[in-house]
Amino acid sequence: MGLISKLKLAVPWGHIAARAWGSHQAAPVLCLHGWLDNANSFDRLIPLLPKDFYYVAMDFGGHGLSSHYSPGFPYYHQNFVSEVRRVAAALKWNRFSILGHSFGGTVGGTFSCIFPEMVDKLVLLDSSPLALDTNEVDNLLTCKRRAIEHVLQVEASRKPVQAVSPEEMLQGFLKNNSHVGEACGKHLLQRGTTQGATGVWLNRDRRITWPEHCFDFVSRELFVHYIKNLQAHVLLIKATEGYYALRRENDGNREPMMFVSSSLKSVLKERFQYVEVPGNHYIHMNQPQQVAGVISSFLQNKEGTPAPL
Repeated sequence: MGLISKLKLAVPWGHIAARAWGSHQAAPVLCLHGWLDNANSFDRLIPLLPKDFYYVAMDFGGHGLSSHYSPGFPYYHQNFVSEVRRVAAALKWNRFSILGHSFGGTVGGTFSCIFPEMVDKLVLLDSSPLALDTNEVDNLLTCKRRAIEHVLQVEASRKPVQAVSPEEMLQGFLKNNSHVGEACGKHLLQRGTTQGATGVWLNRDRRITWPEHCFDFVSRELFVHYIKNLQAHVLLIKATEGYYALRRENDGNREPMMFVSSSLKSVLKERFQYVEVPGNHYIHMNQPQQVAGVISSFLQNKEGTPAPL
């Protein structure tokens, strides 16, 4: 499937950049990348998916080639959800499907609860439709405080952007993203960096750091309440070596993910499908063939009932 276009959608603070595959008259699928990633996240997966869809992979604000938010405005979860609504409006989509990896799945899941009539199918790649507050409730106020303080610090420091060699950039990136792998790391950095005379620097806004500064955490009670609003069919693909908690130190605790999948199953019944695949958090980049089949069956299944694997 050839890349047919690069999109630049106007928003009040600048533009949202995106990549698109297929015919824009086909059924639309919006692809939402993970935290600090960008639209290149889907370059290896989309060519393996059915050709009769229009795939648009956007860069969230402050990521990839999208504009940074205006000075003084922080990046909060609700803003990213609002970006999805803006993109749908710009593309004149009334109803579409969402394919979200990690943080992108949580943004897409939240959007699907708030605008249920707009989402046909929701694919969650090593993700959850909402950020569950397990292990976080004691930290919530601290996180809110740190988020505000961080933005003020970045504004006060006014440190110039440091250019480094492409190799140094890649090694730093891989150190912070052990699941990515060198080839995929290079591919994300292609869109995530700018080349200058003295080296490369990250495109992303320095106001964005830790996801816990940005997430809207919900209790288990609210989680169940929210997902009752979903009208979409939902496919949750769990990578067995992927992430199970927002904070890596809690990754050994698999109970929250079990709560997420069992709640979705009990509320959505036959509209929910859960599949485990061997691989790590970036399986859609490292081994896209591992997930392409189940995603393709799910997208093409008219009734939305679980397709036989």
